[in-house]
Formats: sequence, C-alpha cells, structure tokens
Amino acid sequence: MTSSRNHQEAHGIGQIEEQLARQAEAAEAIQGLNEADEDILEAASREETELDELV
Repeated sequence: MTSSRNHQEAHGIGQIEEQLARQAEAAEAIQGLNEADEDILEAASREETELDELV
C-alpha cells in the first residue's frame, strides 16, 4: 500500500511541475522574460529532478 501511495504522490508532483511550467509560459507571454524567469523555465524543463532521485 505504501508504494501505491508513493506512486500517487510522485504522479501528483509531476502534475504540479507541469502546471508550474504552463504558468511560467503564460507569464512570459504576458510580461516577457527576465533572468529569474529564465532560470525557472530551465529548471522546469529538466528531465530529471532531485525528487526523481528520491523516488
């Protein structure tokens, strides 16, 4: 049961990451990019994250 819950949490994290990436793209379209925005978009587009290593 624990592994199922961990899998669900990992899936939820992936959905959150996708939502944050979409929000960053929308903000870029509205207000343009600055250096912090670029860093966030770069981090959001990474294939593997520190969370993946933990899971």
